[in-house]
Amino acid sequence: MTDVSDKSPTEFDFKDPAIWAAGIPHETIATIRQSTPVYWNQEQDGTGFWAVLRHEDIVEVSRRPDVFSSATANGGHRIFNENEVGLTGAGQGAVGIPFISMDPPDHQKYRMRLAPGFSARKLKELSARIQQRAKDLLGNLAADTAVDWVEALAAPFPLMTLAELLGVPSSDWQKLYHWTNAFIGEDDPDFRASPEDIADRMAEFGEYVAWLFEQRRKEPGDDMISALANAKIDGGPVPFEQFMADMVLVTVGGNETVRNSISNGILAFAEFPDQWSLFCEQPELRPKAIQEVVRYVSPVLHMRRTATQDTSIGGTRIGRGDKVVLWYVAGNRDEAAFTAPHRFDIRRNGPRHVGFGTGQHVCIGQRLAELQLQILFGEMATRYSSFEIATPSSRLRSNFINGIKSLELRPAPWA
Repeated sequence: MTDVSDKSPTEFDFKDPAIWAAGIPHETIATIRQSTPVYWNQEQDGTGFWAVLRHEDIVEVSRRPDVFSSATANGGHRIFNENEVGLTGAGQGAVGIPFISMDPPDHQKYRMRLAPGFSARKLKELSARIQQRAKDLLGNLAADTAVDWVEALAAPFPLMTLAELLGVPSSDWQKLYHWTNAFIGEDDPDFRASPEDIADRMAEFGEYVAWLFEQRRKEPGDDMISALANAKIDGGPVPFEQFMADMVLVTVGGNETVRNSISNGILAFAEFPDQWSLFCEQPELRPKAIQEVVRYVSPVLHMRRTATQDTSIGGTRIGRGDKVVLWYVAGNRDEAAFTAPHRFDIRRNGPRHVGFGTGQHVCIGQRLAELQLQILFGEMATRYSSFEIATPSSRLRSNFINGIKSLELRPAPWA
C-alpha cells in the first residue's frame, strides 16, 4: 500500500460532495489532468486514493480485473469501503454482494442471469410501450409553462420501464424513486435525512422485495424478478440476501443513468440550441446524438477499483491495496481523446465514451438506456422547437451520481 506520509495535502478533493453539488468543475479537472493525470487524493482520515483522469488509463484499468479489483472483500466499487460500511454506505445489514462488486469468474456468472432481459428480442418487444410512455408523459406537460422536468418526466420515465421489467405495477415507480434516492444520496440531506431515515427506507424496501421473492418463487413469470429469484448458482438456489443485493443494484442501475442523462441532456440542448435544431432536422443523427449526450453528461461520476498487486497506471506507481478511482466524468472530457471536449456536438466522431463504464463492468442495461433516451428525445423533437431554463437546476450533493433534483424548463412548441 502506498505510504501517504510524504504526500502533499490535496488541493482539490474529488471526494468532497459539495464540489459536485455546485456544478461539475470541468476546467479544474482538465488542469489537474494535464499536469497529474493519475492524481493522489488524500482523504481526511489520512488514507487516500488515486484519481484516474485520462480516458486511455480508465479503459486500460477497466480491462485488467485481475490487477484492479471490484470485489467487496477488497472494498467494492465505491470510494467508501463496502466491506466496512455496507453496500449503501449505511452500515452492514442483511444484504449480499451485488455482481458489480465481484471479480471474475463470479461477476460474469451472476451478471448473466440478467442478460435475457436486455436481449435484442426483449428490446424490440419493449420499444412500443416505451414510446407510448414517452407520449403519455410529454402529453401531460403544459406548453409554454415552466415545469419541473425531473418530477414530471426524467424520474418517472425510466422507472416505469423498470417496473415493467420487474413485473410490478407501473404505479410502483414512486416507491422505487423514494428508495433509490436514499440508496445513492448518502451525502444529500434531501435524499437521506438521517441514519434513521435510511434504516426505515431499507426496511420498507426489504419488505417489498421479500414479498416479491416469495411470490415469484411460487409463481414465476417472464420478468426480471422471477429470473433473479429462481436462478441457480453453483447448482443451488439463490439466497434471499443475494436477491436483496441484486434488487438494490437493479433499482439504482435501472434508472439513475437514464434519469440523469435526460435531465442533464435537456440542459445541454438548451445551452446548445444549434444542436437541438440538428437533432430535430436530421433524425439520422439521433443514435450518435444519444452517445454524445451520455459522454457530455457522464451520469455516473466514478467507479472504484483496488490494486491487488504493485503495478502502474500511465507511468505512475500504484501500491498493492491502493484505492484507484476511475473518474468517468474526467475521461469523457479528455482533450487527448475528444476534440473540443467541452463542446456538445451530436455529430462527434471519436472513441467510445466511458459514461456507462467499459470493460467487463460496462453497464449491462446500456442498450436499453440508449433506446429509452433515443425514443424520449425523439418524441420531444416532434413537439418542441427549443427549451428555456426557467430557474437554475438544483443539483444532487454527491460525488457518485451527476444528479439533478429539480429542473424547471419552459419548452417552446413548434409553431
